[in-house]
Amino acid sequence: MSELKQRISDEMKAAMRAKQKARLGTIRMVLAELKRIEVDERIELDDTRVLATLDKMQKQRRDSIAQFTTAGRDDLADIEQEELLVIQEFLPQPLTAEELTVIVDTAINDSGAQGMQDMGKVMGLVKPQAQGRADMGAISKLVKERLNS
Repeated sequence: MSELKQRISDEMKAAMRAKQKARLGTIRMVLAELKRIEVDERIELDDTRVLATLDKMQKQRRDSIAQFTTAGRDDLADIEQEELLVIQEFLPQPLTAEELTVIVDTAINDSGAQGMQDMGKVMGLVKPQAQGRADMGAISKLVKERLNS
């Protein structure tokens, strides 16, 4: 079992003991998604794949919060916000704008990217370093800005 998955499982037990229903529900949802992936693909998830799954779940929560807020459903947005906070506990510290810029610039130099046609090469180098630590949409936007300048 991956270290991160074990940590999530331990946190579930702690939430059960502390009778934290909302937190427990979110952690169970995360573990269920990880188990679903393992069963569907017949694999044992490593930390990288667990991080990618948590990152995806984080993005889904952000999208839901935006939609619920737009629709005036603040009650549902609050629930999604609570879930987002629990999911973020298991993700590494987010990258600062400066760190992200350094990673992108290094990837552009290492890949020898000349223009937008090389964006895939750059993103391929950036993604493993930023997975779970930055919004891929923001990274993509930054790469486009750098390649167009």
